[in-house]
Amino acid sequence: MKKALPIVARVLVSALLVFLYFWFSLPPINVFSPQFWTFVFWSVVLVLLVNSVGKAFAFFRNLWSPDSFQVSPPAKRSLKNLGKPLLISLATLVAILVFSLIFNIAGWEIFNASAYRDLITIQDGSFAEDVAELNMSQIPVVDRETSRTLGKRKLGEMSDLVSQFEIADDYTQINYNGVPVRVTPLRYGDIIKWLNNQSEGIPGYLRVDMTTQEVTLERLEEGIRYSESEYFMRNIHRYLRFSYPTKIFADVSFEIDDNGAPYWVASTVDYEIAFWSGRDIDGVVLVNAVTGESEYYDVENAPTWIDQVYDADLILQQLTYNGKYRSGYWNSIFGQKGVLQPTEGYNYIALDDDVWLYTGMTSVVSDESNVGFVLVNMRTKETRYYAVPGAEEYSAMDSAQGQVQHLNYTATFPLLMNVGDRPTYFMSLKDAAGLVKMYAFVDVQQYQIVGTGESVSDARTDYLKKLSDEGKLEIPEAETQTETVQGTVSAIATAVVDGNSMYYILLTHGETQRTVTAPISLSVLLPFLQEGDEIQVTVKEDGTVLEINRVESSEEPSPAE
Repeated sequence: MKKALPIVARVLVSALLVFLYFWFSLPPINVFSPQFWTFVFWSVVLVLLVNSVGKAFAFFRNLWSPDSFQVSPPAKRSLKNLGKPLLISLATLVAILVFSLIFNIAGWEIFNASAYRDLITIQDGSFAEDVAELNMSQIPVVDRETSRTLGKRKLGEMSDLVSQFEIADDYTQINYNGVPVRVTPLRYGDIIKWLNNQSEGIPGYLRVDMTTQEVTLERLEEGIRYSESEYFMRNIHRYLRFSYPTKIFADVSFEIDDNGAPYWVASTVDYEIAFWSGRDIDGVVLVNAVTGESEYYDVENAPTWIDQVYDADLILQQLTYNGKYRSGYWNSIFGQKGVLQPTEGYNYIALDDDVWLYTGMTSVVSDESNVGFVLVNMRTKETRYYAVPGAEEYSAMDSAQGQVQHLNYTATFPLLMNVGDRPTYFMSLKDAAGLVKMYAFVDVQQYQIVGTGESVSDARTDYLKKLSDEGKLEIPEAETQTETVQGTVSAIATAVVDGNSMYYILLTHGETQRTVTAPISLSVLLPFLQEGDEIQVTVKEDGTVLEINRVESSEEPSPAE
């Protein structure tokens, strides 16, 4: 019994340490995962330490006899007992390292250049046909940083929540019923606040409309019980691992379905090259954030409301491989003929109720131009390439900022759009506080053509006019259709819109009445208009005044003295 107790104690301590290591690191139990072999390696080290530390201490304690410098018999016995388990453990560790090295070498790019190139399939596309022109009300003007600013302000308005909860930093971009939005859940402020609230769960999530900048705090009837801020088995990562122990998970993202129900979307990884190289996505696990119900789908059968099956870093890595190894491994080093790479940065656009990643493609030689750009469907990985040479994104951002340099605004990373069947960069211009103040359209092929305005519509109108002036675009009649309106001013009022004074004028001509609007910058005559004045103006279809043609005052002139 006395001999068995130390053995049992060492086994229990070893098992506890290995379990705690698994609890916090959460590796997949899958031999095709490098994380699994890392877990095995350090588990062996832990077991070795627990079972050898006592024997090693006894060995060094008895190493020398007190009367001489000869190794004592107890030390010899300790060394003998220590040798066999130590050798077995060391042999196991060496074997793991050797096999890991072999598996890594088998996946080297020098041996598998074509396989890396084919991780993503790129098809040529027609920009004018594939990317439809967006209505001005559908253009997303909010990026992730602005979403964070708006979200913090919204939570600050909720006095019952701000003391207990924080906003998670997810801000996943999705299409929600045809509208581009960013969504992110709330999270517990700290462990004490978790103890106070975990029985009811997290009360809701934020939804930021990327077109109107409206922020909605969506309160749920039942709270979110599975999240990244939970502890123990309701932590979403631990819940997934124990529910699917063999799955290799990529990042977990927060989304909502078409009814607004919150879900965690966990993509599963498959390695396409050698043993654990050529990372790709083969499926997705959906977890209802409220109930914990989960289901696995192959990537081809994933529900269509999901927008982010593939993560951006994976897509950009595969695009890099494809551009790098188009003509083999050695060409990527010597000659570099036709070698391309994604530009530094990306954005998302909405097409056919899916989210597509946009990034430019440029040559590996450092320059400030793109040879084309790609769109990648983040649900299906369908990839289209458009051979449209033009300015790379940061050059376009500098051009837009230069247009308003006196205001010191900074441009967001561009969004690719179709304006007049021309590839066009759209970006918001933000002040030092991170708030959107203006908008800019920049032509991809000639980035010196920049249209700006305090509204999206004004910026687009300015851009189309400059394209027309440069002979790059014939504006359709519908774009330039105007009419002459005349009548008596029956009423006039002013209002401040986006920091600018706008005049709203009710014109009466016979039995017909028409309301027109004009910005203060249009004419110095506007502040002097009065009821009863006769005016004639040129207006667009939406009633915006383009030009004041004539003003006849209702006041009688003073008689000459």
